[in-house]
Amino acid sequence: MKRYDIAVVGAGIAGASLAAELAPHARVLVLEMEEQPGYHATGRSAAFWSETYGGPYIQPLTTASGPLLDGYLEPLGSLHIARADERAAVDAELAAFAASGVELALVDPRERIPGLRDDWTMAIWEPSCTYIDVGGLHGAYLKAIRQAGGEIVTSAGLEAARYAGGWKLETRAGAFEADILVNAAGAWADPVAAMAGARPIGIQPYRRTMVQLVTDPAPPADLPHVGHLTGSFYFKPEAGGRLWLSPHDEIPTDPCDAQPEDLDVAIAIDRFEHCVDWRVAKLEHKWAGLRSFAPDRLPVYGFDPGIERFFWCAGQGGFGIQTAPAAAKLAAALLLGTAPDASVAHIDANRYSPARFSAS
Repeated sequence: MKRYDIAVVGAGIAGASLAAELAPHARVLVLEMEEQPGYHATGRSAAFWSETYGGPYIQPLTTASGPLLDGYLEPLGSLHIARADERAAVDAELAAFAASGVELALVDPRERIPGLRDDWTMAIWEPSCTYIDVGGLHGAYLKAIRQAGGEIVTSAGLEAARYAGGWKLETRAGAFEADILVNAAGAWADPVAAMAGARPIGIQPYRRTMVQLVTDPAPPADLPHVGHLTGSFYFKPEAGGRLWLSPHDEIPTDPCDAQPEDLDVAIAIDRFEHCVDWRVAKLEHKWAGLRSFAPDRLPVYGFDPGIERFFWCAGQGGFGIQTAPAAAKLAAALLLGTAPDASVAHIDANRYSPARFSAS
């Protein structure tokens, strides 16, 4: 049986980006349970990059990823809108990022969003927000793994994992051995940990709903990403005059093939219609994806404190794609025991260590 230095469970953006960083330095195997990598979360992303998304402790990873995403970003901009009675939330957001270096400005959203209803009187403008080519980025990572000699095996859901001088792995695609096991299984991270004998962290999957609309009038060509500052919806323009809209829902669920619920779609449209006076002419498409958070809503990167050679790369929530380049470089340095790349050397990796849960 061929033995690998590192086996990565999960070929979504987390596992693919980390494996691409590791493959030039080690014999890497990526095990993906689906026929196609990125099926559950990566392939259902809302596809934008925002430095403020996820909060101040995520922002360093996002900002460091920006230059590494050259060629995958297109200008968009973001308006975080608020009602008159939400001034405290506006001030708190500005204060939270005051020392971050992220460019933010208080503006009147009515000057940028035609048809905005009267109660939306404030907004924070984030000009650095962009579209992100998720498919292109994910595909590039998968290609980089193979070019560096790594192997990707699909339809290889993990069925058993046992450490005995190395990891013995049983999958639907056969048996494998590796010195180090990486848990990049997204919504399935805790079940994979339990299978390997590690203590689950409490990573909870949530369902997020998205719809594609045709509106009357069509979104203006220069419409930015628009989101309620306190998180009840967001929408952004797409090709062909379409609009992508989400109710910003987080519905706890078991790991699954998430599907949109009619109630969540209706809530999204209702919130949209309370924001602008545009008519929803057609609902063209609806879908749902998973996002998975650790209890403190920060990602988890590092070796498990209780299980030998078991490495966590999980809990990326909804910011896994926009932070992937920097997070992969940070996690690869932790796993290989090397100095971090200069692009992430300023980021405190201890903040994301699984050891923070060991006493809880």
